[in-house]
Amino acid sequence: MPKIKEVIQFLENIAPLSYQESYDNSGLIVGNQNTEITGILVTLDTTEEVIKEAIEKNCNLIVSHHPIIFKGLKKINGKNYVERTVIDAIKNDIAIYAIHTNLDNVSEGVNKKLADKIGLSNVRTLSPKTGLLKKLEVFCPPEKMADIKNALHKAGAGEIGNYEQASFISNGTGTFLPKAEANPYSGEKGELSNVEEKKLELIFPAYLEGRILSAMQSAHPYEEVAYFVHDLGNSFQTVGSGMIGELTEALSPIEFLTLLKKNLNLEALRYTETHKKQIKRVAICGGAGSFLLRNALHQSADAFVTGDFKYHEFFDAEQKLIIADIGHYESEVYTKELICGFLSKKFISFTVYHSEINTNPVRYI
Repeated sequence: MPKIKEVIQFLENIAPLSYQESYDNSGLIVGNQNTEITGILVTLDTTEEVIKEAIEKNCNLIVSHHPIIFKGLKKINGKNYVERTVIDAIKNDIAIYAIHTNLDNVSEGVNKKLADKIGLSNVRTLSPKTGLLKKLEVFCPPEKMADIKNALHKAGAGEIGNYEQASFISNGTGTFLPKAEANPYSGEKGELSNVEEKKLELIFPAYLEGRILSAMQSAHPYEEVAYFVHDLGNSFQTVGSGMIGELTEALSPIEFLTLLKKNLNLEALRYTETHKKQIKRVAICGGAGSFLLRNALHQSADAFVTGDFKYHEFFDAEQKLIIADIGHYESEVYTKELICGFLSKKFISFTVYHSEINTNPVRYI
């Protein structure tokens, strides 16, 4: 049977931990990654009731969107639901893995699922992140350059937006003088050499640096590889907060709000009025997204769908767009479907269950 670490590796290839926000606590929270899996239960939140459900379904791994622990626990004595949930998980040998804002921030994550439910097309990241890309420059002998480039592409370098295997190659002359202890690929010990070289340049996600450099070293014939790694300030267009896209056809404000209630199965929603007569371009953010209102306005969104807006924040729309606050839980509940879909396609030797428990603490009358 597969082990928990195999599921972790699979999920972190989809949503690397380095993409989570600084306040977050995604990853394996409870449990041993070397444990063999009996079943997986996917939930939005981990509660005492969810632990009971996992026991009933013979699942020893819970994959939760929200981490049960955000901050360090100083005591575990069962005085609150977090401590009781952790105690129950440990007693019953149930591991808990959280995939939170890292799944929010990837192009096929929480916001893409919400966009699909609403019916948006031509979706792109609302607020792309910076500081997540690096550039590699490596100097190669011409006859080995293709092998090195292919190895780097295979390791994940050279992807830019919708393009892959992207690189830049330039010609030059390399100079070196091998010492007595050297084992040079070309040239002679103690003699200054001037050789034709090609410089290969590629962009790669920062979290892949170890894999990229390992692939480079393995494919390169030089005893001492000459290379540079640069931090980049470029925006990572496929990684970031929120999304923005277009409806198939423009709707009136009331038609759009009715569409939201129908497609997302909402009991209620809070919204602001707008001067606009038609809604076409829609910004979204699963969870708490008020911090993206300026981005939505700047990109001329007609509506912004998210959760957890505070009273005074609604004024900031100034009737330039509709703020549709559908609720935190309601904006992310379909994340369970998303994660189940990923896992069910990959792992067939055990059952992946969709939690039947509504963990939303908010009720409506």
